[in-house]
Amino acid sequence: MDAHREGSPDHLTINITRRDDPVSEVTEADASASVRRYPNIVVRGPLFGLAEQRRGDRPRWRLLGELDCGFPQMARDELNSLLWFRARDDTGDPVVRRSLLDAVARLEVEATDEVSADGVRYRVVRADEFARIGDGRLEPPRATDPDEDSWDPDAPDPCRTEGFVVDHAAAVGLTEGIDRAGLLGLSYTAARFPEDVRADSRRALTTHPGVVLLPTTFRVVERKEATWSMVTGQYSTPQGARRALVHHLTRPVPRLPDMPELPAWMKVDEKEAALDARAAKEFASRRRPDELVVRGRRFEVIRVERVMRIGPDGPEGSRPSDVDDYGPSRIHPVMDEEGNIAYGT
Repeated sequence: MDAHREGSPDHLTINITRRDDPVSEVTEADASASVRRYPNIVVRGPLFGLAEQRRGDRPRWRLLGELDCGFPQMARDELNSLLWFRARDDTGDPVVRRSLLDAVARLEVEATDEVSADGVRYRVVRADEFARIGDGRLEPPRATDPDEDSWDPDAPDPCRTEGFVVDHAAAVGLTEGIDRAGLLGLSYTAARFPEDVRADSRRALTTHPGVVLLPTTFRVVERKEATWSMVTGQYSTPQGARRALVHHLTRPVPRLPDMPELPAWMKVDEKEAALDARAAKEFASRRRPDELVVRGRRFEVIRVERVMRIGPDGPEGSRPSDVDDYGPSRIHPVMDEEGNIAYGT
């Protein structure tokens, strides 16, 4: 940590400040107690998303949405679509549109993590997802985590990651500063990771030595004998994950047109479905529950953190060992700089 030395590069500076307002004091105390109770971490793996850097923002970057892509090409495809729709809808200037479309054309043929268009840098960025663990239990939501109480299945899940400013030198509280200092040396060491993955992880400690914590998310996992398996995607609030668990237990698996018969492993008999529905109803009758046991299965709402590595030029992109299931391709019809779209080509 170096909060006072003048001239320290932003990506090496952790600037700690004391906040005296009551909310900050309670949040700090809650975080400090949680870190003591759940002192170790379990790394799940990488997630990918998008960031942009506009004129005058340097060295800061701004995230363009959730980091919820499982591999880099998914994020590149998101960037392809983002720029194509900006070219179609957000400008009437042929020069600007041409710049955006040139970036799209590059993304259609090249697995690149960065393009520039109209003076804006766009980057596919990477973060590692992890959970804290103590006494064999993953950390549940904290009392001070942003939350709400609606059980409406159609309630929106607010995105706290979109618009987040990646600024390594921004002032943070004491507990976050200590957390970040402790994560500086985080790398993949478990034997379950291939050697090239571990090597890239070690290399990132040098190429991207700084770390920033992104807004916390929440998931539902199923506890097994010595492991956990994910049940839901990530949500911005614990209540969003709770609603997803109720949905998981009460909504039948949709039958696709080309799948007239569900596989045996996807079927739940009527008696089991009734037990699940009853358990989900009881779960939803409680205020902010974080655990449910039904038919011998244990579901837990857990708190998930994401750490992004930062180098001299900003957030880390994908690593050579990050696996893609497919490559770049054309996603949208051809458009010219006047906005004319050639469908079917």
